[in-house]
Amino acid sequence: MRIRGMNLATFAEAYASGRRRVPTPTHVFLCVADHYEPQWNHASVDQQLARVDRWIDEYPNTVDGCADSRGRPPQHTFFYPIECYDAKHLDKLATLVRAGYGDVEIHLHHDDDNGDSLRQLLLESIQTLHDRHGLLKKDPSGQIRYGFIHGNWALDNSHPDGKWCGVNNEITILRETGCFADFTMPAAPHSAQIRTINQIYYAIDDPDCPKSHDTGIEATTGRDRPNDGLLMIQGPLVVKHERPWRKPSVENGNVARSQPLLGNRVDDWLRANVTVTGHSKWQFIKLHTHGGKPANADVWLSEEAKRFHNQLNRIASERDFRYYYVTANEMAKLVAQAERGIMEPDWDSL
Repeated sequence: MRIRGMNLATFAEAYASGRRRVPTPTHVFLCVADHYEPQWNHASVDQQLARVDRWIDEYPNTVDGCADSRGRPPQHTFFYPIECYDAKHLDKLATLVRAGYGDVEIHLHHDDDNGDSLRQLLLESIQTLHDRHGLLKKDPSGQIRYGFIHGNWALDNSHPDGKWCGVNNEITILRETGCFADFTMPAAPHSAQIRTINQIYYAIDDPDCPKSHDTGIEATTGRDRPNDGLLMIQGPLVVKHERPWRKPSVENGNVARSQPLLGNRVDDWLRANVTVTGHSKWQFIKLHTHGGKPANADVWLSEEAKRFHNQLNRIASERDFRYYYVTANEMAKLVAQAERGIMEPDWDSL
């Protein structure tokens, strides 16, 4: 039995999170992970370019004047669907990255795939994004690294109907091709939702079975990372039941026209309490959106977004925490700092 995409145990855990007292972190890191699909709804080439141009033109005007505790503007990470590669899209997004407003990582939709073709597509795509567009970053060894979001939530062949992937060893392939972290979850109310929620952890792949990220090893201060694990950074998943006569609602960190960007959602994001185990004063909030949809772009590129950033500033002042807009890459590096027990973020090393 599943409720809003969750099995009973997961639903109960999300419900308990919704009743938790709001934690009191000292540092809050906010990342927006955009499943950015300009091609949404079979858009024409001209429509796609217009959608990208809108972000390039309007995002700076929307967020300029909004700043986090470091004085930095809101950051937006565009996870671009590599199966729909268009050089013009990425050239334009790269200008936004260079101007200091965010980053670009990897998104992928596929179906009935196999490991060899997946590996080839990933390697070719990350090389193109790096060499042609100046995107993605290299680690000290010289390997290009990337963050990942799976389309249709079906990471590691986890869709219950076996659709939208086909690769049981996907986690291994991601790790071997340079993925620094996966940002797909949560999926609820989609049926690809897994058991583990509100966690930062390492998925250990069973290459013969799907959904190896269902459970894993928690990221923990003072403990070495597993060599065969892929870092999973989840967003909030909280069940709210504020009025007995209404059905419970799900806070899953999605920002859309139907789930507006409002300051009154912040408490539930904090209640999810996504932290590195043993480092409770640093809290990680990963939101997601589909910013290629015009209705959702209306949310992010609006006065509503400006009001939210002002509300967040006020909430942080009232709750006495510092908050930081970070990219997906930066969030993963901050997780590593928390694992090392660092108490004040080392921004110079990011």
